[in-house]
Amino acid sequence: MLESKPWLDLYPKEIPATLEYSREPVQEYLEHAARKFPDRTAIHFMGKEMPYKQLYEEALCVASYLQQSLSIQKDDRVAIMLPNCPQAVISYFGILMAGGIVVQTNPLYTERELEYQMKDSGAIAIITLDILYPRVTKVMPQTNLQHIVVTAIKDYLPFPKNLIYPFIQKKQYGIVVKVTHEGNSHLLSEIIQANSKEIIQHEVNPYEDIALLQYTGGTTGFPKGVMLTHKNLIANTCMSEAWLYKCKPGEESILGILPFFHVYGMTTVMILSIKMACKMILLPKFDALTTLKTIHKQRPTLFPGAPTIYIGLLNHPDLKKYDLSSIDSCISGSAPLPVEIQQKFEEITGGKLVEGYGLSEASPVTHSNFLWDVPRVKGSIGVPYPDTEAMVLSVETGEPMPVGEIGEIVIKGPQIMRGYWNRPRETEEVLKDGWLYTGDLGYMDEKGYFYIVDRKKDMIIAGGFNIYPREIEEVLYEHPDVVEAVAAGVPDPYRGETVKAYIVLKDGSTVTAEEMNTFARKYLASYKAPRLYEFRKELPKTAIGKILRRTLVEEEKQKLEEERKKQA
Repeated sequence: MLESKPWLDLYPKEIPATLEYSREPVQEYLEHAARKFPDRTAIHFMGKEMPYKQLYEEALCVASYLQQSLSIQKDDRVAIMLPNCPQAVISYFGILMAGGIVVQTNPLYTERELEYQMKDSGAIAIITLDILYPRVTKVMPQTNLQHIVVTAIKDYLPFPKNLIYPFIQKKQYGIVVKVTHEGNSHLLSEIIQANSKEIIQHEVNPYEDIALLQYTGGTTGFPKGVMLTHKNLIANTCMSEAWLYKCKPGEESILGILPFFHVYGMTTVMILSIKMACKMILLPKFDALTTLKTIHKQRPTLFPGAPTIYIGLLNHPDLKKYDLSSIDSCISGSAPLPVEIQQKFEEITGGKLVEGYGLSEASPVTHSNFLWDVPRVKGSIGVPYPDTEAMVLSVETGEPMPVGEIGEIVIKGPQIMRGYWNRPRETEEVLKDGWLYTGDLGYMDEKGYFYIVDRKKDMIIAGGFNIYPREIEEVLYEHPDVVEAVAAGVPDPYRGETVKAYIVLKDGSTVTAEEMNTFARKYLASYKAPRLYEFRKELPKTAIGKILRRTLVEEEKQKLEEERKKQA
């Protein structure tokens, strides 16, 4: 049944089993959109709109400056450390137009995390916010970074918000950073104002040339750069467009809350929007009330998201004050979608919300439930996308498992990465004969629907973010009073999972959870830092001394079950 691809029998007639992919680089999508829909709004940001013609021209200005003033050559890495804002889109396409490779960087990264990623990628330039400028300058001497291009949120705000925002920024962050356009510091506003659009057109092989280094821990360990080619990203974008067969190019609006530094938001919001000439309604971060107001006023039709976003909206006390009926289609990813959330959100909006599945190594989407015309299946991640194959293999033997039997899910398709940046051994571990070994355990039913039941490794998914225990433990072990430490994902009703640290302290130590939390947050982004701490005299171990993380997680689940029984 695996060889026969039973899921293809479920496809509506509008979705082909295989697609044709153009042999062009990703940046060509923007040129096509600007030529066909020059006056169509490409981006709406906090009340200000930018048409496709302007977006294309400003991306050209960035490309020209990168080549002529910063000497960016083909395949040089250029990092983007920005929230969702017009500058993030301009920079992304500008880097690709210049022939560079984009390195997506989380603006929440601490100096330690930023230094690691810049060293590993070898990025020679970074585009970032003014308030992040001090953080970047501190790590520059330890990296290959030679240039910082700086922008400010106010630069793309409408009047009078652009005048008010600096005061809000000072109140919120306690600093106002002023950067001058000189030396190795460059202002994006000056680059755009110079209006130079002359670029060297590098020849691009979409099948071989890397467009993006997307950092992920894969299934375990420190973050690795996933090498995604132009073909990978184009394939996944075309697959997503085919899945949304009722949506019309040039007419849709997509709500862009998913961060573009995460591959899910980058593909299903940013690139897909450009491909379909949609209007991107960007929000720099998720705030439930702001999101409700934005939906009410801007009337988006598409809303890719994560369960925590939908949960946050549904639980807001003012939910009923806002009209969400414009929302037609939502695909949820990054974490399991509770059925009750799916049903409630559809009742409120009148649209469709379905669960999908993917991973950074697959650009990212590989599976999804159908939005229309096919009955949904509860608890399933859906079926493979067009041109995507999936199997379930025995963890012990590597042989295909019968229908309904649990094993490791492996995937093959044109969206699968080239490998990990400068890590051939790790690449060989997950890419075998073109198949990506996901590290996720699941099964397929007789119709071809797939289900995830567990993770092969111990990666934590909290609020849609992938968090890797080893990275947290390395930080905890640096505390002088810590003897042993282990981080684990424990159940959380809102985030799906939350990070809990189990710690054994030195004899006589009086360190508190508050002190440990302060220490951890110096070196870890806020979403990675443990929310819970438990101090123990000893941790459960195997006979050879390996700490049993899963035992701790099971203990946590048992405690929750006992509490539920008491309350019942």
